[in-house]
Amino acid sequence: MTKPTSRRAVLGALLTGGALAAAPALPRDERRPRPRPPHPTKPGTRRTGTLFLGTYTSATPGGTGIGVASYDAAGGITSRTVVTGVENPSYLALHPTGRTLYAVDEQENGGVTAVALADGSFRVLGTRPTGGAGPCHLSVHPSGRWLLSANYTSGSVAVHPLAADGSVGERTDLVAHTAPAPGPGQDGPHAHQIVTAPDGGHVLAVDLGNDTVYTYRLDEERGTLEQLSYAALRPGAGPRHLTFHPGGRHAYLACELDNTVVVCGYDPATGALTPGAPQPTGTGEGTSYPAQLLVTADGRFAHLANRGHNSLTRYAVEDGGATLRLLDTVPVGGDFPRHTAFSPDGSLLFAANQRSGTVTSFRVDAATGALTPAGAPFPAPAAVCVLPL
Repeated sequence: MTKPTSRRAVLGALLTGGALAAAPALPRDERRPRPRPPHPTKPGTRRTGTLFLGTYTSATPGGTGIGVASYDAAGGITSRTVVTGVENPSYLALHPTGRTLYAVDEQENGGVTAVALADGSFRVLGTRPTGGAGPCHLSVHPSGRWLLSANYTSGSVAVHPLAADGSVGERTDLVAHTAPAPGPGQDGPHAHQIVTAPDGGHVLAVDLGNDTVYTYRLDEERGTLEQLSYAALRPGAGPRHLTFHPGGRHAYLACELDNTVVVCGYDPATGALTPGAPQPTGTGEGTSYPAQLLVTADGRFAHLANRGHNSLTRYAVEDGGATLRLLDTVPVGGDFPRHTAFSPDGSLLFAANQRSGTVTSFRVDAATGALTPAGAPFPAPAAVCVLPL
């Protein structure tokens, strides 16, 4: 978002569901996120995949739920269906088993919803309240037992257990970000992201309102968070989204309010994050509201989505992840690229462009990280998240 009040225009009512038992943990050797293998192909055929789209259903024009589309190896996108019954599903995440999709319900009485994926059908399993307002991000812990969510408007993070069938149980924890004080021009904390570090032992929450990234330890038996430390960004930075390098020793912050990116050192032993100096986005003067960074699976390149500039910046990743070197920017082909994602094999990059209501696709050159437009823009009203499988 461009300012703390921008999310409030899309807030509404909440659906709720029933209590569920937590699922058994995945084996230890399956907990760390791994690159998904490329889709199998036959000679002479085009590889295809599924594209889930997060939208705002309360926007005008807006989506009608979670969009479901297909894409091919050339970047072409074809609509399939819509999963209805979820209000403002503005961010999506997949369970490690691949059998359940999760969405935030970005409303005043925020919620998280589970959708079962089986045999090409989609069944809403139910919704649980997050205990906060305006949830804008969620992720599944690598164990597969816990769902983590960030409440933007109320500045808090929540934990829910996940049942064996993927459905969401009653909340086990809710942590409000009360310190440090909000940054310049902010009316309070605004949790924007919560994600598990590659080591699997620490959970990090990015708060735009108080220019802070918190490190927690998740108790995997009780589903509670213990704060271990926090890293302060410069006042007014507005950190939005944290992306880890595959090496696990560095992470990159997109700071939407001061139009910068920050390379951070990360200590897997303690979970401590150490921010470096702010770096340019390649978009010139003014605020371009950087949304997020993607890092290629080989750790050699990073791509930044710039909403105000409507572009994608390419960086070379050097020194084992410690350095980002700006290479160039290319037009995104839409208006306000809110979220981007790679296809599982890394050959395509998709951008959800909120204001133009489109999804654009790009071929990714494996040797140089260069982006080339692929296919025609796909119409998707109020598209704000893209999840390719």
